[in-house]
Amino acid sequence: MSAYDHSFGGISGGDLPLSSFAGRPVLVVNTASECEYTPQYADLQSLWQRYRARGLVVLGVPSNDFGAQEPGGEAQILAFCERDYRVDFPLTAKQTVMGGQAHSFYRWIVEEFGEAAAPRWNFHKYLVAPDGGLAALWPSEISPLDNDICAAIEALLPAEGAG
Repeated sequence: MSAYDHSFGGISGGDLPLSSFAGRPVLVVNTASECEYTPQYADLQSLWQRYRARGLVVLGVPSNDFGAQEPGGEAQILAFCERDYRVDFPLTAKQTVMGGQAHSFYRWIVEEFGEAAAPRWNFHKYLVAPDGGLAALWPSEISPLDNDICAAIEALLPAEGAG
């Protein structure tokens, strides 16, 4: 089993299968609009703009699991992200990311990598490798623009100008 065996609903409807990103690194981040880490949306957008031409996908997964900090519905979440952070990277429909009712992607993370790999708060980051395996993970307090995250992404991308 890999990340590509999972599919999300898109924030505006339709399906968002992770398999559609096969061969590309994907940074999956559970997000919330009313969290101390919400300004990381700007850093995620910056990361997306920096690396998307080379293949990176940033995928936001809105969730209300931590501190009830994502109380709105999909339309409200999308409007907030676009208005306040100019987000144009893909967003899923609102999801449960912890516990027995968690989305299958998050249950897979725990089954494969143990309970310590489960998200502990909003803006937990998972880097999926181009082969669908988990390449790395970072807790909420680590900025998406952190040197370690950028280096891990760079290692999975083709060289600039290649292709």
